[in-house]
Amino acid sequence: MRAHQIMSRKVTTVTADTPILDAANLMLQQHISGLPVVDETGRLIGVVSEGDFVRRSEIGTQSPRIRWLEFLMGATGKVAQDFVREHGRKVGAIMTQDDLCTATEDMPLAELVRLMERRNVKRLPVVRGHTLTGIVTRADLLRAVASLARDVPDPTADDDHIRDRVIAAVEKNDWRPVQFGVTVRDGIVHLSGIITDERFRRATIVAAENVSGVRLVHDHLCLVDTTSGLSFRSPEDEEWAKIG
Repeated sequence: MRAHQIMSRKVTTVTADTPILDAANLMLQQHISGLPVVDETGRLIGVVSEGDFVRRSEIGTQSPRIRWLEFLMGATGKVAQDFVREHGRKVGAIMTQDDLCTATEDMPLAELVRLMERRNVKRLPVVRGHTLTGIVTRADLLRAVASLARDVPDPTADDDHIRDRVIAAVEKNDWRPVQFGVTVRDGIVHLSGIITDERFRRATIVAAENVSGVRLVHDHLCLVDTTSGLSFRSPEDEEWAKIG
């Protein structure tokens, strides 16, 4: 398997000029821990993640200062850099932009996993040249493992087309799941993502079932209660847990 066969093509992004408060709220609303940063042409220029919000003046967690030591060690440049990260108001001030960790669409999953482990990252933006085309997260890898557990052969070219059609059929609706993901093997579809209403689950399954070439649909959609914040596995995954 390769990156393009499991990646999420609908990627939530921000720009360098996006206010930090907006980025933080977007991550909370979408239940994601990081966001690719793109320019006006869709070119990937950085990544902002939860770790970038750790040292912030709003919550009093700035780096401790030992001014005389910093002066003696000539570290004032680093101090200025830290000040920008801790007090900057736009994503460009805190995003990681040097030595970005990315994958290509044709990268084998084994190589992709090694890269994620070596760089200790939870997600890999997928690029074509410098243009962002998708993202692979640990959740996408879990979906791949779940589908492979059924002992189904690698996806064919037609499976890739089915996946594209399922994504298109669901994404155009207001009830579409957050972080929606689709894996297809031999016409068997695995759906994942986050829903906030049980009615969204049935609608998503029906949309997938109506796509030409789909033989069977497996439901891995996670329900999140927006009031309590509690999450619940799909009925199908609950059954699998009991069997395991």
